[in-house]
Order: sequence, then C-alpha cells, then structure tokens
Amino acid sequence: MIEKINQLLATIDALTADSLDAVEELRIKYLSRKGLIPALMQDFRNVPAEQKKEVGIRINELKDRALEKINALRDSFATADEDTSDLDLTRTAYPMPLGTRHPLTLVKNEIVDIFARLGFVLAEGPEVEDDWHVFSSMNFAEDHPARDMQDTFFVEAHPDVVLRTHTSSVQSRVMERQQPPLRVLCPGRVYRNEAISARAHCFFHQVEGLYVDEKVSFADLKQMLLSFAKEMFGEQTEIRLRPSYFPFTEPSAEMDISCNICGGTGCSFCKGTGWVEILGCGMVHPNVLELNGIDSTKYKGYAFGMGVERITNLKYQVKDLRMFSENDVRFLRQFTAAN
Repeated sequence: MIEKINQLLATIDALTADSLDAVEELRIKYLSRKGLIPALMQDFRNVPAEQKKEVGIRINELKDRALEKINALRDSFATADEDTSDLDLTRTAYPMPLGTRHPLTLVKNEIVDIFARLGFVLAEGPEVEDDWHVFSSMNFAEDHPARDMQDTFFVEAHPDVVLRTHTSSVQSRVMERQQPPLRVLCPGRVYRNEAISARAHCFFHQVEGLYVDEKVSFADLKQMLLSFAKEMFGEQTEIRLRPSYFPFTEPSAEMDISCNICGGTGCSFCKGTGWVEILGCGMVHPNVLELNGIDSTKYKGYAFGMGVERITNLKYQVKDLRMFSENDVRFLRQFTAAN
C-alpha cells in the first residue's frame, strides 16, 4: 500500500496540463468518487492493524498534494487568461444606465435660476420649526384656522413644534438676522395635514420670495412676476392678479397665467377659463416687518409663494400629484431629455 502511495505521489508531482479541460480530466482521474485516491482509501480496510496509522497519514498527504497540484494547474490558466493591460479598473462591474434629475428638481432649479438673474439669493431653514417662525412672526392670529390640527402637523410631545406649513418661516429667520435691503428666495419641502389624492398631498414643495427695501411698491411686484412668467412659460404668457387674503401680506393677490396648453382659449386643464392660478403674493404686512425687527415706517416689501408641483403640472401636464413621490422609474424616465 505504501509503495502504491509513493508511486502516485511521484506521478502527481510530475503532472502537467495544456488546458483547463485537461486539468478537469486530471481532477476526475485522481480525486473523483471513482478516482485513484478514493480507491486507495477503499482498500484502507485491508491494511494490517499495525500499519493503519502510517498508511492513513500517507493517504491524507497524497490527497492534499493532489488537491494542491490540480489547483495550481487551474490557477496558472486563470492567470494566463487575465490580460489587464487595457482594463479600466475605475469602471463599474456591470453597465449602469444613466439617470436623470427628478422633474420637481428640474423645475425648482429653473425657478431658482430665473430669480437668481433677478437678484434673489437662496436662503434655507429647518423643516421642523417652532410656532413663532411659522405662524406668530407671520401675523397669524391665535385662532387662525391654519393652527388647527387639520392643517398642521404638530409634534405631540412639544405643542409649539410643528412641521412647517410654508417656507415663510425661512423669511422670518432672515429678517430677524439681517436688516434691509433683503432679496431672498426660499425653496423647500413643506407639510400639510391633508388627505392624499391626485390633487393634494401631505407634503409638497414651495418656492417663496421676499424683497424688502425703501420705496418698494406693488408695481415692482407685478413687473417682477410678469418677467418670471414670461421666462418660465414663454414670451406669449399673460398674467392677471386677483384680490385675495393672506395674514402676512396687505394688499394680497393671487396670480393667474394664461393657460399654456390651450393658449387662453379654454380647455379641461384651465376648466374653460383660459387662466390657471400659479401663486399668491402681496405687499409684506407692516405687522410682519415689526414683529421681525424691521422698521415698517421706513421699509416696505413684497412677498410671493408658489408650489413647485403646480408649476411642474403646467410644464409637463402631470395630472396626478402622487406620481411625483411614487418613484416609478417608468414615469421618471420620461424626463431624461429634460435633464
């Protein structure tokens, strides 16, 4: 038995192969269930008792030597096949399709870019806010409906802490830190306690603007908004301002643009009127200026706010708000060309 083992050891040490298939044939010949080494192990029961220990050790050495030899032969072919001279190690392991920005991000960036050219600078603030910056500093009365749980998400453990319902809170933080002239743009996500449907959601995105300086007039506001509408929706766009009410502006207005889908002739999107509302605006209420440490006898200002989803609906005719947050790649791929 020991002589057989020695002969196999010499044979295995001398093994060569010219291909991976040849290596596999050697593995089958020596190590498979019916191979030469398992056959030796089957004969182990016929070995005299006094030799079993030595023969067992030699058989294990033989098996280990065979495994090492065959693995070495296999590795030599694997190494030879790997030509890395022209391999780009920075590439991903598999093809990755190019993505695109979210449609809301595309529209928000376009809005920000337009107002940047009009002299507005970006300002940001926290989404979890206190009652003062969201409501009190914006001239909301203590019994204003917006403070009701049906409209606002309150933090249960801290009744004065809320999820901001508008980005006007950012305007308040800017005014309390800086003195005019101020010209800021405040984009961000806001939250309302509303039922989710095709026309409403519990969170959405706003862009609000604030301009405070001496001798600011409503005419300045109207001209600025007209410039924005023409840049955003085309030179043919017309606007109209309708009287409205907001606690933080006086006088207040809502702005409509001529429907860019039907050209103002009337369609289902504009409900046959030829006009579509896109934002609210007005002159900053003197109380808001005073509450935030600005002299209302010296300074005036205007403010405006629009929903990014609303503008996106107009530009891309997306009729269901829920599609913006469902992350359906079939929907998102439609905006690759707009990136």
